[in-house]
Amino acid sequence: MTRLTNYIKRHKIKSVIITVLLVVYYFCLPNQLFKDPTSTVITSSNNELLGAQIAKDGQWRFPENDSIPEKFKTCIIQFEDEYFYKHPGFNPISIFKALRDNIKSGKVTRGGSTITQQVIRLSRKGTQRTYFEKLKEIILATRLEFRDSKNKILSYYSSHAPFGGNVVGLDAASWRYFNRNAMHLSWAESATLAVLPNAPSLIYPGKNQERLLKKRNRLLKKLLDKNIIDSLTYNLSIVERLSQKPYPLPQTAPHLLQKTAKSYNGKRIQTTISAQLQKQVNSIVKSHYKKLSQNEIHNAAVLVLDVNTRQVLAYVGNTPTDKTHQNHVDIVNKPRSTGSILKPFLYTAMLDAGDILPHTLVADVPSQFGSYNPENYNKTYDGVVPASRALSRSLNVPSVRMLQEFGLDRFHHYLKQLQLKDLKYNANHYGLSLILGGAESNLWDLCKSYAALSSTLNHFSETSSEYFSNEFCEPTFLASETVDFGKKTTDKTLFDAASIYLTYNSLKEVNRPESDESWAFFDGSKQIAWKTGTSFGFRDAWAIGTTKDYVVGVWVGNADGEGRPGLVGVETAAPILFDVFDLLPNSDWFAEPFDEMQEIEICKESGHRASQNCKNAETQFIQISGLKTKPCPYHVLIHLEKTETFQVNSSCESIGDIVHKSWFVLPPLMAFYYKAKNPFYRPLPKFRNDCLGGNTMSMQFIYPKENNSIFLPKDFDSNTNDLVLKMAHSKPESTLFWYLNNRFLGSTKDIHEFAIKPKTGKHLITVVDEFGNEAKRWVEILE
Repeated sequence: MTRLTNYIKRHKIKSVIITVLLVVYYFCLPNQLFKDPTSTVITSSNNELLGAQIAKDGQWRFPENDSIPEKFKTCIIQFEDEYFYKHPGFNPISIFKALRDNIKSGKVTRGGSTITQQVIRLSRKGTQRTYFEKLKEIILATRLEFRDSKNKILSYYSSHAPFGGNVVGLDAASWRYFNRNAMHLSWAESATLAVLPNAPSLIYPGKNQERLLKKRNRLLKKLLDKNIIDSLTYNLSIVERLSQKPYPLPQTAPHLLQKTAKSYNGKRIQTTISAQLQKQVNSIVKSHYKKLSQNEIHNAAVLVLDVNTRQVLAYVGNTPTDKTHQNHVDIVNKPRSTGSILKPFLYTAMLDAGDILPHTLVADVPSQFGSYNPENYNKTYDGVVPASRALSRSLNVPSVRMLQEFGLDRFHHYLKQLQLKDLKYNANHYGLSLILGGAESNLWDLCKSYAALSSTLNHFSETSSEYFSNEFCEPTFLASETVDFGKKTTDKTLFDAASIYLTYNSLKEVNRPESDESWAFFDGSKQIAWKTGTSFGFRDAWAIGTTKDYVVGVWVGNADGEGRPGLVGVETAAPILFDVFDLLPNSDWFAEPFDEMQEIEICKESGHRASQNCKNAETQFIQISGLKTKPCPYHVLIHLEKTETFQVNSSCESIGDIVHKSWFVLPPLMAFYYKAKNPFYRPLPKFRNDCLGGNTMSMQFIYPKENNSIFLPKDFDSNTNDLVLKMAHSKPESTLFWYLNNRFLGSTKDIHEFAIKPKTGKHLITVVDEFGNEAKRWVEILE
């Protein structure tokens, strides 16, 4: 009985011991073998390497790659472990031979380790090469063979084996030593990399070339002997030269790599970038940089988006300038003054709200809003200009007047809906300068907004007049991400399709750079809706354009904000824009969104809805909201004598002899500037002298502006210059009488300009015409 009890106890103890050993064996291998930091690697949409960032420990170690080229796989197995696919993790015969040779020589001359054991040794860094450690490696190797496939073990090895210097892993070694993907290596190159991990500190490209060459060729001869390669391949392979020094890794999209590393540090990321397009855009930027740098303009950025997928196709964050000029700064996301680049959003918003029609006349005259005094770029005025032309010519004064009419808070609300993240303050902080560059935005957000408008228009045409609820989504540079445009809806996201279409029609007419002036005469030319912008002080130059399929955005300037003469959107950014568009496929023009439009009669002269007095009208499709706009205010019905020389009325002409005629009439100040550029503008005829009640006249100050503060400079002789007063009168031939502080100064006829030399302080200027009409204006002369 006692013997039976002892037997059972011994049996239980053995079972416990075996169970414990099995548990220990099962858990002896960590879930994650390697915890070394890895390089951040980005590839193109077709998996071409765009760039890599060195790992935190200073090693070029790419993230693990399960895909191993067949040539390298064959070479490494033949060189390191011929029986790799047959053994359970260790090779007893190899171990016996190694032990025998080491005992004979009295030192370690042969390892006898399998690839699986080498993987374990690589994962257990810093361990001493002892027989006890070798036993541990064998146990862990068998455990690894139970857990992972042979191919997985090979991928561990190829990803973590040392290849000399600070190069770890096949992928990094292939690029550093042969400047190409491991999948494209020759037999000689694969054999070279297969022998390197065997003694990486002793031999690698550029060092001990003779020994490296012998080891490579010995492996190639083995491949020949085993009929893995033929004699021709062998003979060609052994004459291939060894790499002499490491190549720098590709830096095709360095700033996108920098952006990626912030969120995906140490990972391999496939991007949406088109490798070919990226290289071509890089070349364009480099070429323009050489010219721009001659004018001390050192930085530029370019972004190309696919409208339909919202994928980033090219990302150039800066020029290939130097560290002094901040070549490391990614300009794409940096806030910069917008210049005129927001004007299309105002035009679209006013169309969408029904405040204007596409060609409604807008005042273009000297204007002052409190202390704010906007001016057109060319310092001239048109009197009035169609809104569409004001946009395509990027006129400042009409834009500011449109913004004032539309409402600053109202427009600011629209911009917030565009999700421009750098628009951080309330509307009053920016004031009316908001439309001319008083706010900041970045290339990413602006391109995103233009892409959203284009996509809205595309989707409306493609979905039987429906919108998508999430048009203003973020673009993506990750190949694994798909943009969600939201659900179909009958409600517009922000702007209706017709307003966007009409805006793009205006932007299509923007004058291109001088080198491309004749673009419109070529049938195959691209139709692009585009806009430029130039910030105050010539610090930022913008150009953003869109077709049905692509958006291209360009910023040019200096990263430190230094302004330069000639840093103008149309001269510096626009040429880059069109060079990039030349690389992209042609796109059809946007389909006209007829379901959001209605055909009505439009006055050709004023662009307003035709009134009964508009005799020169044409039918046009306008946005439906435009039906709310007022009819033409500039056409009046006047009464003329039979010769149509004078105006008459029933007091001086019989009703049967009166000719009734529609006449295009502008207010005096608008007319003053308008007729200078429009010689066919006909002012209202005079009333015949014998007519009563026909002397209603109007006049307006041209200069000074209302509540103006003026400093009178001195000439070279220290004499104070005159202040020249200017008036516009509906009848220029009338006589005007000028007064300063109720003191008569003199009179003018035909040309109504009067020079005075007032003293410092506030003064009241009064002008009276011969019919008794009066105009007054206060002006302050500064010291």
